[in-house]
Amino acid sequence: MEPFPSDLIQLPRNMIENSMFEEEPDVVDLAKESCLHPLEPDEVEYEPRSSRLLVRGLGEHEMEDDEEDYESSAKLLGMSFMNRSSGLRNNMSGYTQNPNGLCSAPSTRTVVVCTVVLVIAVSLIMLIYLLPKCTFTKEGCHKKHHSMELIYPLATNGKVFPWAKIRLPPDVVPLHYDLILQPNLTTLKFAGSVKIVVNITKETRKIVLHSSGLNITKATITSAGGHEAKPVEFLEYPLHDQIAVMAPEALLVGQNYTINIEYSSNLSDSYYGFYKISYKDENSKQRWFAATQFEPLGARSAFPCFDEPAFKATFLIKIKRDETLSALSNMPKKATTPVTNGIVQDEFFVSLKMSTYLVAFVVADLKNISMKTNGSLVSVCAIPQHLNQVGYALNTAVKLLEFYEKYFLINYPLEKLDLVAIPDFQSGAMENWGLITFREAALLFDSNTSSARDKKLITAVIAHELAHQWFGNLVTMEWWNDLWLNEGFATFMEYFAMEEIFPELHSDEDFLNLIFKAMMKDSLNSSHPVSSAVQSSEQIEEMFDALSYIKGASLLLMLKHYLTKDVFQAGIEVYLHNHNYGSAQSDDLWDSMNEVSTFDMLCLFFSLLPKFCNIDMEIHVASRTLLSIIPEKHCTAMHIYITNGTLDVKKLMKTWILHKGFPLVTVVRNGKNISVQQEQFLYHMETENWTSDTSYLWHIPLTYITSSCNFIHCTNAYLLDRKSAVIELPEEVEWIKFNVDMSGYYIVHYATDWKMLIDLLKKNHTALSPKDRANLINNIFSLAGLGKESLEKAFELIEYLNKENSTAPLTQVLFQLSLIYSLLEKKGEQHLAARVMHRIEHLLGDKIDQQRWTDDGTLSERELRSTLLDFACTHDLRNCRTTATEMFEKWMKSNGTLRLMQNSLEGEIIKTQELSHIIATVSQSLPGYLLAWDFVKENWEKLTRKFHLGSYTIQNIISLSTSQFATKAHLLEVKSFFKWKSEESAQLRCVREAIDTIQLNIHWMERNLAKLQELL
Repeated sequence: MEPFPSDLIQLPRNMIENSMFEEEPDVVDLAKESCLHPLEPDEVEYEPRSSRLLVRGLGEHEMEDDEEDYESSAKLLGMSFMNRSSGLRNNMSGYTQNPNGLCSAPSTRTVVVCTVVLVIAVSLIMLIYLLPKCTFTKEGCHKKHHSMELIYPLATNGKVFPWAKIRLPPDVVPLHYDLILQPNLTTLKFAGSVKIVVNITKETRKIVLHSSGLNITKATITSAGGHEAKPVEFLEYPLHDQIAVMAPEALLVGQNYTINIEYSSNLSDSYYGFYKISYKDENSKQRWFAATQFEPLGARSAFPCFDEPAFKATFLIKIKRDETLSALSNMPKKATTPVTNGIVQDEFFVSLKMSTYLVAFVVADLKNISMKTNGSLVSVCAIPQHLNQVGYALNTAVKLLEFYEKYFLINYPLEKLDLVAIPDFQSGAMENWGLITFREAALLFDSNTSSARDKKLITAVIAHELAHQWFGNLVTMEWWNDLWLNEGFATFMEYFAMEEIFPELHSDEDFLNLIFKAMMKDSLNSSHPVSSAVQSSEQIEEMFDALSYIKGASLLLMLKHYLTKDVFQAGIEVYLHNHNYGSAQSDDLWDSMNEVSTFDMLCLFFSLLPKFCNIDMEIHVASRTLLSIIPEKHCTAMHIYITNGTLDVKKLMKTWILHKGFPLVTVVRNGKNISVQQEQFLYHMETENWTSDTSYLWHIPLTYITSSCNFIHCTNAYLLDRKSAVIELPEEVEWIKFNVDMSGYYIVHYATDWKMLIDLLKKNHTALSPKDRANLINNIFSLAGLGKESLEKAFELIEYLNKENSTAPLTQVLFQLSLIYSLLEKKGEQHLAARVMHRIEHLLGDKIDQQRWTDDGTLSERELRSTLLDFACTHDLRNCRTTATEMFEKWMKSNGTLRLMQNSLEGEIIKTQELSHIIATVSQSLPGYLLAWDFVKENWEKLTRKFHLGSYTIQNIISLSTSQFATKAHLLEVKSFFKWKSEESAQLRCVREAIDTIQLNIHWMERNLAKLQELL
């Protein structure tokens, strides 16, 4: 899934603690409820507080000994196991507090009572331990390992629900689905039936699967050899979106059974599940459009299913529809047959084996154009009035599909690929196998009105979604903790493919800016590892953030540079071939990379030498280096450091994906010796949850260039797998620059060399690439925020900018200075903010004056023009606003900003999909940032109903509406608001990130306000 670019960086879970010691839920004692379904061993999990309905029962699953003993002791004492806290509070009454705040000694009576209670408690505990293999319950002593009290939830009908975990049990595996759906675009409801063929891997009497918001009217089960469908009881547990089909007899291992379920529901009002949207046709008549968005947990709201990515199966889908509409699904259409008057049924071919979140169907009035490539028919579909805007997308999709087939050495496996533009769509796009859905702005290109930036956006989104047809669809992450395997890879391939096929789009500059912004998020204490444990729906939703997408892609980029692109490509091919039509974990990728051994690297090197160039080759095993090449238009020598003669990719990459944050590498130059030392780059904020692991070590593939070696001809590399090391250069150099072209995910502090690099930029800034210049700007401002370097030196480094003509460094400077300006402005320091803007105008004023309101030149020139004019108009520089703002004057005079947000939320005038972009725009102005926050507070319930708690749109809205706060009053307000709303809201990672950001802003102002007053 591709988040829409305006949502991308603010896209990021707090583990919901399971506690049995909070408020006491309703309980049922299974020992007294013999009529309830028998429970099977290994099926218990303590429910979180929000489950409300729990049940205690007897079973064989073993609890920790001390937990069993403690519970038995509590019952013997006449205490409630589930509600001990009130007794603890009551026992506090024996203490009084002196006026000076100190506690007085307890009374004699209190001491005696406490002593007696303590003696009784200790005696009972000793008694329990002196009775081996015995656990006390209300019925007496029971043998350990044979019975114990389990906690199970209650189903909606009051009976015991036989499963307590969020994850489904592994004893039943789906093999195939027959799904029939009939959406009604008049009543806006749908009816459905599903037959699921399952295989039993462990004897059981239950089949637990997912269902959300479905009105189930009938359920039956049929054995593999049987012909009679037997009615079954089904239980529902909405908290986990689960139902349990209770079999009348034991289901045998190795046997197949078919579950048949009939149901109905409403088409969703949100952007999730099987949902409806309205649009106006060419005659301004309201029309309805039904589409699906199942990732991550939405399939269960369209049909009962095993809605976890590892439960792959085949699907046969039939859709009943109005004969005037069209229906699309993952596979080509097999047949269309009449059903009743005006209703027909489309049957689609059986799908390949895939996860439920990739199932898709669309029912609407659609037109398309098509092109065939390598046996697959590629079509781009849109509502009729937009059919003239799909040509660019079709040509782009065909080029990218052909590139990926060649790169992966695996053909696209389906006979068709549909790309569908949906009038109102939350994401940028969704990679459903064979039926990719898009936001219209991410697929439609009008040669008369669309900009160069629009073309780049459309190309990027198509590249991302087509990469998913291999990474995510063909090979799927086993669970959502490894979402980055899908999204990080698709993001990496998106930019790699664009560089290869569309170099004129300069997509690498966009990727660079995204990496910088992802690192800002990753430097907060609220960050998370790329691969993180997740369970709840909110935690899963929050995995769709900049770290899974951008950090994941950046780590792959770093690995590609480290291994060389040919070895990296070979590793990808091995990974896809080893796991096609299956599921994978992160370790599977590293194992595949390791299969491309050091010997293979040497063979590859020798085979490439005569093809690309003639250079001298050396192998230094003793010095742990292997000289290899990257076959480009020129030859590049890169040293790859190999520990003990072998390259362990898994060992290296685990240090990056299992730990949050990234390293700060401090460089000290002393003659030919370069000392390098690593530590975690982490903004220190005084929060109660602040954590830092100072002993953690990354294995960092350092790259560097020096004054004696131009970046075009050579890059050096060194693997820093220790806390510190010394690199010995062959000769002394004037300067050294690490992290060449920002190919690594780390920040560099030149403890003794910032002055040399500043002088280099002033004298000959082109000695470094545009990416390297942008990297230096980002690093020094980041270090100033951390307190490692002075803000004065950061401003000194950008003094060369009047000679800068490249987009990447100019964009980074504007971003950094805009952050400072916004903090000062929102803090009420308008005079100082004006001086910051004056400094920017001094640096870039002439360059702004050179821009014209035209759309000519190369794409890079046009994007630079857009960036500069956008900044100038936003801050009213060089009379830019006079030219550009006439169309907005009515909105400004009538408080249009607030109306703009409200109209977007209601979706009448402005589509709801644009809401986060509207909030971002409104937040830029001084009064607007307060309006945006007020809007979020007043409409929180509507927002979370529409976009789902934890979704990347909610993440983005929270970040955009709070990121400019820099006062303790606002910090308290934000904390209080989310705490008051709900425990789930307060525990969202994006809320903790917002709080971290406000605290960081406060500390930044405290540290730098006085310095800025002197500096400016």
